[in-house]
Amino acid sequence: MASFGGRVSGSGRSEVSDLQRLMNVGVGISRYFERVGIVRVDELVGRDPVEVYEQMCVRDGVGHDRCLLDTIMSAVDQSEGKPGRRWWEYTEDRTRLLQGRR
Repeated sequence: MASFGGRVSGSGRSEVSDLQRLMNVGVGISRYFERVGIVRVDELVGRDPVEVYEQMCVRDGVGHDRCLLDTIMSAVDQSEGKPGRRWWEYTEDRTRLLQGRR
């Protein structure tokens, strides 16, 4: 049986994840969030993107590409009412953020 990223409602219709309404978040990225217990946009408000990224790496047992962190930064910003930006527009911000954490 094929797997898909949507949920099935009581009526049997598939539903798009709340997270997939965010720019840069599709089925695959929403699954990363879901694996660390984030299933709704409002659960991203106030979250530290680096901590979310690190939780994903630990949960999946791999060091994910840092571009995933860019996407998480975008999702957190949008959850807090900031306009959506393409994930790669966060690369410089992410680089500065990580340098400041060392």
